[in-house]
Amino acid sequence: MQQAEDYRAEARALHAVIADLTDADFAAVTQFKDWTLNDVIGHLHMFDVAAELSGTDPDAMGDFLKPVFAAIASGGSLIDAQNDWLGDLSGAALRDKWIAQAERTADVYADCDPKARLKWAGPDMSARSMITARQMETWAHGQEVFDILGAKREEADRVKNICHLGVTTFGWTHMVRRLPVPETTPYVRLTAPSGAIWEWGEPAEERVEGDGVEFAQVVAQTRNVADTSLTATGLVATFWMENAQCFAGAPNDPPAPGSRHRVEK
Repeated sequence: MQQAEDYRAEARALHAVIADLTDADFAAVTQFKDWTLNDVIGHLHMFDVAAELSGTDPDAMGDFLKPVFAAIASGGSLIDAQNDWLGDLSGAALRDKWIAQAERTADVYADCDPKARLKWAGPDMSARSMITARQMETWAHGQEVFDILGAKREEADRVKNICHLGVTTFGWTHMVRRLPVPETTPYVRLTAPSGAIWEWGEPAEERVEGDGVEFAQVVAQTRNVADTSLTATGLVATFWMENAQCFAGAPNDPPAPGSRHRVEK
């Protein structure tokens, strides 16, 4: 499954930028909810483990996530829950555990039937959707890592998976806010890192146009649309880009304009 290899490449790209960091470096605070680099890598690691279990032992996956969501239901935070699971694992040791796990997760999904239905914390999803979601989260949380380190990520056309996820969650952006879903999804026309043109839907008055990476940043909420060159035409398209959310969970507001950016080193 190509999406598994795209996820693997995303994990390796993030690993490359943190490969030489010291334990102390992982205490750096990012622009995302004041998470540290330890928090980011720990979060990715925990849910990569869950994704592997979903593809190999769904009952074990349910048991694995049960204490996490029980802790949250009782008033704890996700970070508290993952730190309870991680114990003393942090810094370079956490980085090494995470990338080894990412490779195993990619191996599992490389051989999966893309249409196989897998259990998750929310509704079941296809194996293709599961590993695409792992790529999206690795790429999205990787953004705060690249940003705080002042590093520029070399983007590749595999970001199309995240753009596609963004388009297919148009309805979710409304549903999660308990709003009616517009009858028509806006036409989307994006330019890939390679220069290729990607399109979803047929040309229409309601449309979103611009850079594919910036579209992915907006739907994954790593940038406010005001900080991009994307053009949204029409009330529906404008609302979507101002509130887009391609990930599950409670409704989240995008970052405030100017609050997420690459730090100058």
